[in-house]
Amino acid sequence: MKQKVRILIVEDDMIIAANISLQLSKLGYDVTGIESRGEEAVAHARLNPPDIILMDINLKGQINGIETARAIQQHDDIPIVYLTANNDEATFARARETHPYAYISKPFSSLNLERAIALVAEQLKEGPMAKQQDENGMQVLRDRIFVRHNGKMVKLLLEDILYIEAERNYCKIVTPKASYLVVCTLKAIEKELPETSFVRVHRSYLVNISKLDVLADGHLEINRKVIPVSRAHKEGLLGRLHLI
Repeated sequence: MKQKVRILIVEDDMIIAANISLQLSKLGYDVTGIESRGEEAVAHARLNPPDIILMDINLKGQINGIETARAIQQHDDIPIVYLTANNDEATFARARETHPYAYISKPFSSLNLERAIALVAEQLKEGPMAKQQDENGMQVLRDRIFVRHNGKMVKLLLEDILYIEAERNYCKIVTPKASYLVVCTLKAIEKELPETSFVRVHRSYLVNISKLDVLADGHLEINRKVIPVSRAHKEGLLGRLHLI
């Protein structure tokens, strides 16, 4: 039996919430609940994690929808679809920082909602946004990874990773603020990360090319770290860079 996609609705207008719930149920989705306050949504998401959260930005309570999304993302990476009547750039910019999967402006039609949810559900099932669990305790998602550190899963945005260095049976993932060891081969990590951003430059190094500071004949530098570039990988690296 095909498992239904589970959706949490966070909306402080109960009439709108009830209509959305009815529509989603008719479309075959499983609505896990309706919450009107951000604090309650955070608790709900932790106790009964949905696959998707429909999040109104203006909520009752101490925190708004964007702050609620941030609080939820500290514990789990659940796709957020924002619903909002605020179309100003400042609100959109703040919402964008939480990496939502969709942004629907109110008032919206039933068709707009249906299509947005269908696209997210399809991407969860088949596309690059699907969560991939490695036996080494590393989760790879669309724009971030979670690594096990000090007994808990720590979120690392891909754009913050400087480079990854192989160390025997481990790999060290380096960011500007810290480094994290994972039990995994460099080859396995390379397969999971987007090749548009991460390039193998040596048998022991995978680098984020957007962080490259210096490129010399036999090495490169990222954040003052000198990283060797092997002959076998130099051509591939140069092909990925726009040299002037």
